[in-house]
Amino acid sequence: MGKSAVILAGGEGKRMKSDKPKALSEVLNRPMLRWVLDAVTNSGINNICVLTGFGKDFIEDYLSEYSKETGISVSTAYQAERRGTGHAVMMCRDFLCRNSGDVAVLNGDAPFMDSAAIVGAFELHKNNKSSATVISAKVDNPFGYGRIIRSENGSVSAIVEQKDTNDEQKNVNEVNSGCYWFNTQDLLGVLDELTDNNASGEYYLTDTLGLLLNKGKTVCAYTADSSYTVLGANDPAQLEQLNEIAKTITAKI
Repeated sequence: MGKSAVILAGGEGKRMKSDKPKALSEVLNRPMLRWVLDAVTNSGINNICVLTGFGKDFIEDYLSEYSKETGISVSTAYQAERRGTGHAVMMCRDFLCRNSGDVAVLNGDAPFMDSAAIVGAFELHKNNKSSATVISAKVDNPFGYGRIIRSENGSVSAIVEQKDTNDEQKNVNEVNSGCYWFNTQDLLGVLDELTDNNASGEYYLTDTLGLLLNKGKTVCAYTADSSYTVLGANDPAQLEQLNEIAKTITAKI
């Protein structure tokens, strides 16, 4: 059994003032998707599926160029209708069924998720024989992010999306990066149990964790060293901020 990865890259780029998918917006002249692909491959994972949606032809063309450059062939799956992260992973079912072992699920527009966090989370995942391990980060302002809710012994009891938080949960500053490790078979076993009974009417991938916990499975959280791992961009101003952060990061290397 091996390791594989699913990268979610179906988001639109409307607020970026671009006709291309958001994941192709550039940070230091590289698409955000390329940052994620490099983090994944530098983690020792070459078995990758990219989930496309809006502007899928742009993504597929880019992946063709990527494969010619690197020699790494990347599978794709397609989400015709955006119905949440859980639904997006459902669209990758064929890929998951072909690849047993463990799968990393990442966002294609989060360029600062690095290989160190992916590898560290995988080690925690295997050492604890977890069904799921989420990569978290502690941030000064958690607004907009899913909150990591821990039990008294420090284990993960839930991830609660911003729209569904109560007053106490709103103050939690440990947040979901959107990157996970799953035991692939365990993930497949709960995907069909997801519902859209929430404030957004979407299928949340985070809900798989509660389903796994209800089955007596182990769920862990690995806290990344950097709060930057959670960052993405929804408009040109935020993209410029990512570029400034990237300059600082690369200057330290």
